[in-house]
Amino acid sequence: MKKNDILLIGIIIVISLAALLFINILGKSDNITAVVIQNNKVIERIDLSTVKEPRTITVSGDYHNIIKVEKDRIRFEKSDCPEQICVHTGWLTKYGDIAVCMPNKTIIDIEK
Repeated sequence: MKKNDILLIGIIIVISLAALLFINILGKSDNITAVVIQNNKVIERIDLSTVKEPRTITVSGDYHNIIKVEKDRIRFEKSDCPEQICVHTGWLTKYGDIAVCMPNKTIIDIEK
């Protein structure tokens, strides 16, 4: 490799790392709001930064979802839908995170 090739690779790596850092910083916020939606209707808005005690939300429809809410995070804890993709998504903690239970038409979306 030539000297210019190594320089170009170094510049690309630096730009990539800077972009990742920028995206990570943008994704963090002091006030994180989780929005629980079913059938295109907002069921509940939760400011995750103010949650004192863990709690659950039950969402019923064609299937049943149990959503676990804790300080600074939220997730589908249980569901009786066939593939459990929503449950396997795990904890949502930052702006832009989203989990969806398609069979029950339920969405958890993290907003700022």
